[in-house]
Amino acid sequence: MSSNAEVGGGGASNGGLLYHEVQESKLCAVHCVNTVLQGPFFSEFDLAALASDLDRTERQMMLGSVTGDFLPELSHNVSLDGDFSIQVLQKALEVWDLQVIPLDSPAAEPAQIDPEKENAFICHLQDHWFCIRKVNSEWYNFDSLYPAPEHLSKFYLSAYLDSLKDSGWSIFLVRGNFPKEWSVASSEASNGFGQWLLPEDAERITKSCSIASRTQKGIGQQQQLSEPFMQYDDTQMLFDDEDEDLKAAIAASLMESSQPAATTAASETQPGSSENENKISEEMKE
Repeated sequence: MSSNAEVGGGGASNGGLLYHEVQESKLCAVHCVNTVLQGPFFSEFDLAALASDLDRTERQMMLGSVTGDFLPELSHNVSLDGDFSIQVLQKALEVWDLQVIPLDSPAAEPAQIDPEKENAFICHLQDHWFCIRKVNSEWYNFDSLYPAPEHLSKFYLSAYLDSLKDSGWSIFLVRGNFPKEWSVASSEASNGFGQWLLPEDAERITKSCSIASRTQKGIGQQQQLSEPFMQYDDTQMLFDDEDEDLKAAIAASLMESSQPAATTAASETQPGSSENENKISEEMKE
């Protein structure tokens, strides 16, 4: 039996180009499916139609097993903001004869031991999906939150998958005959948020964004370091203002306290002077 790498996904495809989709709204499930297939094979409307079919089947099954007229109105396969279930992704990939298998299942045990021998993994946590895919014998992280595919070495792949599992991510193995080519010259070569990149272009974009991120982080740290000094300067200015106010208040208080003392002294001197004048006047009369 041929290995998955020989069946599909291991050889050169799309002229050596990488197909990547950047996050649009909450369409990460669409981005995930298309990067697994390496081309704009599905739109959000296609996945919504698959979700509707699944909902219809589920309702029919519930009608046959539940008494009364109970009929769930809410979809269990697509949310109002566009997030799709794993069942929808499975249905979409089944169209291309691809199987989606939980990585922790017995059927995926070989992939747990040697993940580099596989071709694609789907990762899911909460409402985000992304794919890790081997293209032209090299592994890439096609997370739609990244501006370009991020290259993963074969040695790092296993450790990265383990770290995702430890962080609570659900991981699915994708097996089957992957599409080999998509006509890049086709009028449908892009769906508005997809792009075709050479591996060296993807590496350049990743490095550029990494440098920009570190620079922005450094600026943020400098601002944090300067904030205490700025606060100190502001506080010192506040203390200086308070000192001036205190000085002015003390001066005003001294002025107010000195005025009654002067008045008292004046009033005490005047009675004494009258007594002296009276004494002098009496002596003259005698």
